[in-house]
Amino acid sequence: MTAGIDQENSQQGNARPDYANVKMRAFKAAFPHTVPVLTGFSFLGMALGILMASKGYGVGWTFLMSLFVFAGSAQYVGITFLTAVFNPVYAFLLTLMINARHLFYGLSLLEKFRGAGRFRPYLIFGLTDETFSILCSAEPPEGVDRRWFMFFVTALNHAYWVLGSVMGGLLGSMLTFNTRGLDFVLTALFVVIFTSQWKSQKKHGPAVIGVASSVVCLLIFGPDRFILPAMVAILVILLIFREKLQVGEEV
Repeated sequence: MTAGIDQENSQQGNARPDYANVKMRAFKAAFPHTVPVLTGFSFLGMALGILMASKGYGVGWTFLMSLFVFAGSAQYVGITFLTAVFNPVYAFLLTLMINARHLFYGLSLLEKFRGAGRFRPYLIFGLTDETFSILCSAEPPEGVDRRWFMFFVTALNHAYWVLGSVMGGLLGSMLTFNTRGLDFVLTALFVVIFTSQWKSQKKHGPAVIGVASSVVCLLIFGPDRFILPAMVAILVILLIFREKLQVGEEV
């Protein structure tokens, strides 16, 4: 009996280092793929933290928002919600529109996430444009557990965003200069995203539809109420002309 227990304990003791090695190999394989994200998330997260501080929100609020919301551009928009009259329906619809692309990301990753087990809820929560790109293009080396690889890619990117926003919050709390106009960082962010997408895509129909719909809705509804109508108009037009856009025909 004693020998059996000692043998079992010995097996468990040998299993622990192996389990730790599985995680370490996955971490080492995932980290190099996330280095470019570290650079981008650090600066964007710092801008978010500084903006939060300029609105009177401390580092704790910034940390919790980045940790539990983790929605990139939607967090910038969320600052507006925090400083305006509470309107949950508007906040829900606008956030849904901004992050609607994740519906398609999720569908394309169903097969990869199928065997993720207990990691799946976090992988779904932590999915961003950058994480999606890495998970679709990078394969774990031979001998590296796929589930742990996907987990560390997601967790590292999440950590970069949280760390960057906290650093920005700390920096913003120590700034003494006038931060008026810092809200423009959100506009700059969307301009950069739009420019990047325009350069990377050969078909510019969806982009033209988006700009045109926004301008028309801005003229009709005014600067305070045009966002939701514009997004609805963009969605409807894209659905109507979906087949033509896919084959590259002129709308």
